[in-house]
Amino acid sequence: MSRRDPALRRSQNPPMSAGRRRLLIAGGILLLVALGWSLVAVIRPAIQHTIIITTGADKGIYQGFADRYATILKRDGIKLEIRSSSGSIENYERLKNPDSAYEVGFIQSGTVSPSDTDGLQTIAAVAYEPIWVFYRGAAKMDRLSELQGKKVSIGVPGSGLLEVSRILLAHSGITASNTTLLQMDANAAYQGLKDGQLDAAFFIGRPDAEMQQTLLNSDLKLMSFAQADALVQKFPSLSKIVFPRASTSIVNDLPQADVTLLAAKALLVSKDTMHPALVYLLLEAAKTVHGGEDYFTPLGTFPNLNTNEFPVSEESTRFFKSGRPFLQRYLPFWLASFVERRLLILLPFMALLLGLLQALPRFAESRIKGRLVVWYREIKALEDEIWKSERPTRHQIAQWREEIEQIDAHASQIRMPQRYFQDVYALKQAIAVVRNRILHVAGTVKE
Repeated sequence: MSRRDPALRRSQNPPMSAGRRRLLIAGGILLLVALGWSLVAVIRPAIQHTIIITTGADKGIYQGFADRYATILKRDGIKLEIRSSSGSIENYERLKNPDSAYEVGFIQSGTVSPSDTDGLQTIAAVAYEPIWVFYRGAAKMDRLSELQGKKVSIGVPGSGLLEVSRILLAHSGITASNTTLLQMDANAAYQGLKDGQLDAAFFIGRPDAEMQQTLLNSDLKLMSFAQADALVQKFPSLSKIVFPRASTSIVNDLPQADVTLLAAKALLVSKDTMHPALVYLLLEAAKTVHGGEDYFTPLGTFPNLNTNEFPVSEESTRFFKSGRPFLQRYLPFWLASFVERRLLILLPFMALLLGLLQALPRFAESRIKGRLVVWYREIKALEDEIWKSERPTRHQIAQWREEIEQIDAHASQIRMPQRYFQDVYALKQAIAVVRNRILHVAGTVKE
């Protein structure tokens, strides 16, 4: 204590320990690391600006959907990179591979057997995919079992049509052992029917698609599924729909009667790691593309969530309940996604900043008053010593007088903000009380 201020004789704070110093340094380093991480998170882009979609055959129904999506997404600065495939099965294989670049694609209902480990989610069911069976010959056919023993095209490997055709034919007793089942694409199948190489062929697609228009305006016959209700009961992933009379041509009355068809659903499916903001954009695009009236559905039927093939995304559930998130409704997409992502970072920091702003005045006040507390402790320690000394010597009294004057001198040198002057003068009053006590004790000491 000899090298310290002599006025601080009784109560001094011990020097900071090495352990506490190391703890403070470690805390500072951790704070810097946290701030650095946050800075990186804020600087990097909010979300990617390219989505890779797996569709289907060139000029097919899925590619047509994707082309229309791309135009809509471009308005929000999102590029939709469209990659063709052989169809639903290949799309499923691409999407369930966690290492693939494919993030979203179309899968036909009833064509795959999803598992819980696929990591896929349904964004929405977007359209019916009618299944057409065209055949040639004079006899009318309305049951698949009537195709037994004939040459039938059922689709190409990797396509959903191939899987659905096989299932429907199997329910009707048609197998490769009693019927010639050929795997051909739509163009080859149509040519095969025209040339007499085939007796019947399965096709899939919207009525306004180029191939369907060609088929519907040809002299080929279209099968009406007389057993549609029973087939749907056996194969719930399909739906029964009706292609109305004269839908192809009112002038020529084609077809000349309502045609009962079976239809799969086109499902827009993504990896469950897709950024929620992109899911909302895809839903908006799907609503624009598929929300109108159709040959088979009234206005607003699609998109919908009437499917249980894959788990439904949480964003889709919210979208169909209350629409797009608040910010995305009123801000440009890039700004909304920026704010949404940054809020995840900024909110904790705002809470921390608010806490600091509330704590700083108290901390400053504590530091300022701490300057006074040191001297109050000295005064209290000195006063206690005076009270405990029943017979003080003149030397002790002189020492007390010297100490109280040193305390008074130091108290006079304390620099304090103006609003704390009353605390300074309260300290001086305490000094005066102890000084008077010393004078009183000195008056009682005999010579």
